[in-house]
Amino acid sequence: MGITKTDLFTKQQNDMANMAKAIAHPARIAILQQLVKINSCICGDLVDELGLAQPTISQHLKELKNAGIIKGTVEGTSVCYCINPEVWQEFRQFFAEFFTEINNINKCC
Repeated sequence: MGITKTDLFTKQQNDMANMAKAIAHPARIAILQQLVKINSCICGDLVDELGLAQPTISQHLKELKNAGIIKGTVEGTSVCYCINPEVWQEFRQFFAEFFTEINNINKCC
């Protein structure tokens, strides 16, 4: 595989691409929707809510955490996850601006 040329793009473009990549799986979307819905930390309820195996949920949580979209805290023997509000708001603003720009383009085709 070739070398990526992320240095050719702005930090915002790279951040948006990383965010899009992190949420580009239906299980991750479902996890985020569940976290937003309950608006608190989740420890073990995701397996019951989503019907996926624990290792699968853990892998998706790891990807979301690596992207900074969620944060996790250790409570006893489990890790509890919640939305990272600062990152969530940042990307919400990035994408809102991005889609606003698209709405204002000329209809040429």
